[in-house]
Amino acid sequence: MIYLVRHGQTIFNAAARWQGQVDSPLTALGLRQAAAAGVTLRKNIISDDIALFSSPLGRAHSTAKIIAEKLGKPDDIILDPRLMEIGMGSWEGLTDYEIEQEWPNARDGLERHEWFFHSPDGESFEDMSARVQDVLTTIEEYKAQIKIIVSHGVTGRIIRSIYANIPRNEALKLEVPQDVLFELSGNGTIERIAYDI
Repeated sequence: MIYLVRHGQTIFNAAARWQGQVDSPLTALGLRQAAAAGVTLRKNIISDDIALFSSPLGRAHSTAKIIAEKLGKPDDIILDPRLMEIGMGSWEGLTDYEIEQEWPNARDGLERHEWFFHSPDGESFEDMSARVQDVLTTIEEYKAQIKIIVSHGVTGRIIRSIYANIPRNEALKLEVPQDVLFELSGNGTIERIAYDI
């Protein structure tokens, strides 16, 4: 069983800045979301045989630390850079307006979530999918009965698309809430589990 969690809200999220692989701290709401994720996991997990994996980016790692504390496993986090968010190169840390000012029309004709992969010096969909597939294989082979993954918006979409064989155009439109976790069961089904903030 795998549980997939997106990090809590960050200052950049609240300001509508695209983060990519740059970082921004969790807001007060983001801290509450992380704690609520931990409480929800504690209620849903009946086994103590847990492995907690996280992106090393600060927003995910901070969320994972809070979850680990709620689960009574504060020192058991496996950091893996393959879980990092998409690398957006020069577009990282910018707003939509700032991207348009610096690279006029660069995103014209692209679907809302497809443009992430078209930064002039960013990561391609194919490269990101390959690294996410690689880490998902590693996690699935890990010996723990329960695996928890703390990652990011685009990363989480790709994990779910691989897990449930969702086509790219549908996968990129999947929701990426910060008050919900996803249970990935052995038969490729995905259950949405909301938590109270």
